[in-house]
Amino acid sequence: MAMIDPLRFPADGLSEDDAREVRRIKARVDDERLPRGADPNTHLKLGRGGLADVEWTVQLLQMQHAGRVPGLRTPRTLKALVAAGEAGILSAEDVETLTTAWRTVSATRNAITLVRGKPSDHLPHTARERASVAAVLGYEPGRPTRWSTTTCG
Repeated sequence: MAMIDPLRFPADGLSEDDAREVRRIKARVDDERLPRGADPNTHLKLGRGGLADVEWTVQLLQMQHAGRVPGLRTPRTLKALVAAGEAGILSAEDVETLTTAWRTVSATRNAITLVRGKPSDHLPHTARERASVAAVLGYEPGRPTRWSTTTCG
């Protein structure tokens, strides 16, 4: 590990050109990986604000700063977010926002799996499924409209 860490986590981090290239690749992945016909507002993994957005953000921060911030040298997204906040790389507000997004989307995916009996990255379209997922997530019975497809994606 001592021999490979300087290669994995260079002290100077990532150049601006390399960071731009990572962002370009992310944009391409967004265009190409979202299933045909999928709504980017309701796809939990690849849609706007989904798991991939949070994870790519964290991984870019790791490439840029892990050479100087050992706490970023982790495969755990939430642990890396905490380390980025403690190092002053992210504001406390940004850490909270990204952590909440990651936890909300992960919990929603798990709830969908429980309701449907199989994994899915799409928010339910029917009111009945939305109500069932909302119940698993702890929303009050009869109030599924509080869970909005425009704010969870």
